Amino acid sequence: MLKLNKKMNKLGAYATASVITGLMSVGTANATPAPAPAGNSFNSISQNVTNQIGTLPGFITALAYILGTLFAVLGLLKIKDHVENPSNAPLKDGLIRLAIGGALFVVPLITEAMQNLVGQGGAGVNAQKMKSIANYNAIAP
Repeated sequence: MLKLNKKMNKLGAYATASVITGLMSVGTANATPAPAPAGNSFNSISQNVTNQIGTLPGFITALAYILGTLFAVLGLLKIKDHVENPSNAPLKDGLIRLAIGGALFVVPLITEAMQNLVGQGGAGVNAQKMKSIANYNAIAP
């Protein structure tokens, strides 16, 4: 059991290092440098936030893949524990971790579908115009 704890600690350290590396690479790969603000006005702060939020989908994708892999490995280890000693390790623990890992692998597909639905470049989709109330005839009692 002590050997398994050491492996889990190593796996946690590797996952943490890969998340930090992913944060640094995602944050700098597609970032467009914001112009130097003239002052700390609301407009300059909101423009800076708008410029930097473009890397958020890439960050979510990287984080989902890393955590999905981590949960899948942990699920396999729990299933291995169940095979070795079924009375101490229930099968449901491993299956839950595998299901969470699979769900995290689907998150990038969902974010891509949401981006395609809303549109690229913030253009959005064309919504149907509402008719004004003045165009409807009043119903007489």
